[in-house]
Amino acid sequence: MLVHRRPTRAEIAAAVGKTLPDVIVPNLKVLFCGINPGLYTAAIGHHFGRPGNRFWPALYAAGFTDRLLSPYEEHELLPRGYGITNIVARASARADDLTEDELRQGAQILEDKVRQFRPQFVAFLGITAYRTAFQRPHAVLGLQSEKLADAKIWLLPNPSGLNAHHSPADLARLFGQLRQAVEEGNDLRD
Repeated sequence: MLVHRRPTRAEIAAAVGKTLPDVIVPNLKVLFCGINPGLYTAAIGHHFGRPGNRFWPALYAAGFTDRLLSPYEEHELLPRGYGITNIVARASARADDLTEDELRQGAQILEDKVRQFRPQFVAFLGITAYRTAFQRPHAVLGLQSEKLADAKIWLLPNPSGLNAHHSPADLARLFGQLRQAVEEGNDLRD
């Protein structure tokens, strides 16, 4: 049985700069790409781990998973054809703690990773970070015209609880559009 212990304030503070291993194998359907780990996530060692992060509920509501997974079950995504990585590996209190240079360097590292692991789609979770990292200031949500090392690019909102721009229902709908495109092999923009 997995232990779900809340980290202490000291453990969260000590997580600055920590990294998490990717949840990745070759030939995934979708490689979900966060901006970078938050401190709570780094403290517990599992992606999208902060209570209130809407990534796991959005995956479930969109039909990517048959039940609501916890961050501690992140490796259960792999047999379903899904994985997780980040543009920038180091944990910080907020995504806006990252510099433009860090985001651009992270994009180069990510491109190498995508070339190596060959996912069908890379789904970026955070449009502002994507725009900066890949120098695409006018990118919009959904399927992009360009590719990343032969992978299709799909932009989704940041599911952080700190991002109140999209409701849980919006996230479910937007994640669901990606799931439908993956299942249908559909390259059309919505």
